[in-house]
Amino acid sequence: MALTAGIVGLPNVGKSTLFNAITKAGVEAANYPFATIDPNVGMVEVPDMRLDELTKLVKPKKTVPATFEFTDIAGIVKGASKGEGLGNKFLSNIRQVDAICHVVRCFDDENITHVEGRVNPLEDIEIINLELIFADLESVDKRMSRVAKIAKTKDKEAVAELAVLEKIKPVLEEGKSARSIEFSDDELPIVKGLFLLTTKPVLYVANVAEDEVADEEGNEYVQQVKEFAATENAEVITVCAKAEEEIAELDDEDKADFLEALGIEESGLDKLIRAAYHLLGLATYFTAGEQEVRAWTFKNGMKAPECAGIIHTDFERGFIRAETVSYDDLKEHGSMTSAKEAGRVRLEGKEYIVKDGDVMLFRFNV
Repeated sequence: MALTAGIVGLPNVGKSTLFNAITKAGVEAANYPFATIDPNVGMVEVPDMRLDELTKLVKPKKTVPATFEFTDIAGIVKGASKGEGLGNKFLSNIRQVDAICHVVRCFDDENITHVEGRVNPLEDIEIINLELIFADLESVDKRMSRVAKIAKTKDKEAVAELAVLEKIKPVLEEGKSARSIEFSDDELPIVKGLFLLTTKPVLYVANVAEDEVADEEGNEYVQQVKEFAATENAEVITVCAKAEEEIAELDDEDKADFLEALGIEESGLDKLIRAAYHLLGLATYFTAGEQEVRAWTFKNGMKAPECAGIIHTDFERGFIRAETVSYDDLKEHGSMTSAKEAGRVRLEGKEYIVKDGDVMLFRFNV
């Protein structure tokens, strides 16, 4: 599943520092706008304790985690929708991602320049959201002018698309995102085909100072972001990008000591990766054998043959059935053999909707 989340935000809010921590890629993180010009892409492992437990149970020759892709997109500034600050290029890069991780500065530091000359997370959010809305409004206007002409000929597809565009435009004009609109099942494919920026799901990432990471409730900036996100039904996670960059360089033992010193149980990066993973409606199934234990990413709602096809197209084409056991049942019984003896291993057919945590063995014939 090649899905990616784009990291966006105003310049100098901690985007590239966070990306460095995520990928250990060493992207330039300079204290001036546009230090990141081209989008940087990195793959990260999805943290999952179930994979570790399966490895202990099965003792395979190798273990392969699920991965997720992040793209670091250069800072957007006011006027980006009109091309300010290389805005057109940045907006084009955002258009290519499936979800948006919006990094918001929630710390004071006079040594780090803010492009607007002040720290105000809600204004920062508004600047970026409005630029995306302006860009979408321009796209909608252009599309409407073309579709309206075709709709006059009573073309059914054009009539349906025009109706959707007319539903979206007034909302954008009110300064609201297209994702705030409820669309019918018939409208959703049309909306998807418009590739609008404001239909993408958003996760807000509040970047705080190191001494505040364990007390997000005491950070007024974070509370402001949470209150705003609640109006969009969006999630907020709190990280200290600077600390995460340090944590990323440590081994497991030193990492645990560092987290304890910070007063937190889990790194912000682990929270971010999981949150972005689930933001896109992704889940994990496992394959487990002597050669390999592997986590596979799939979209919630996919059926067994589709999930088999993630491994290889032949698996989907020649799908017969899938031997399936839940992770919890396998862990409880200790082995596939014991789980079978307890009647916990099921034979699932083509209509089975795969569940997060399923451990599967696909039978196929081509």
